[in-house]
Amino acid sequence: MTDQPKQQALSARNLVKTYQEGGRKIEVLRDVSLHVDRGEMVAIVGASGSGKSTLLHTLGLLDVPDSGAVFIDGRPASGLSEAQRSQLRNRSLGFVYQFHHLLPEFSALDNVAMPLIVRRQARRQAREQAQATLEQVGLAERVDHYPGQLSGGERQRVALARALVTRPSCVLADEPTGNLDRYTAESMFDLLLRVNREFGTAFAIVTHDPALAALAHRQLSMDKGRLADPDAPPLPAG
Repeated sequence: MTDQPKQQALSARNLVKTYQEGGRKIEVLRDVSLHVDRGEMVAIVGASGSGKSTLLHTLGLLDVPDSGAVFIDGRPASGLSEAQRSQLRNRSLGFVYQFHHLLPEFSALDNVAMPLIVRRQARRQAREQAQATLEQVGLAERVDHYPGQLSGGERQRVALARALVTRPSCVLADEPTGNLDRYTAESMFDLLLRVNREFGTAFAIVTHDPALAALAHRQLSMDKGRLADPDAPPLPAG
């Protein structure tokens, strides 16, 4: 019996992105292709300025490449209106950043419920789902606390819960432990692994931390806008 091909939560083909700086053209992404299978954790490593964050923003439909294509759950993002891109992003992707970007005037519960409320889900249902997600990341006792009342590690857990509450196919994480001390970072690593294992959530993680990168199923190395992925299969034409 032949193995069935794995379904891809996220993929990209031949991404190119350039910026103009002082009359000079800077190539940030140079013909980048990659895939993240469902349930897979992929780490993207590389020096500062290698293009990692630009790649993550492009994969997350927050930036548009000069050429090339991004596919979310097999659906091409090219040619979509901004409203359609936003809808696809909200439905299929989650985001975690180095700095949590929580809204200080809202409780942990309401911060996590926000993506569902933006989706126009009933507020009561959104808050119930947010409560369940906060419990999954170990914050059942902190749901009514505000960001200023939480530790750095707790704030980052709230940010992770917010990324997970929509049940995305893939979470894009940009240096998710970069602002945490070693002990708290290791606790966050364990949580990411547990979420990946228990819920099958795919992760694409940009990191400078070799300990986090080593936990991933695959490590991809980025250098001067190019990505080395020796395991990448050929992407479909079209």
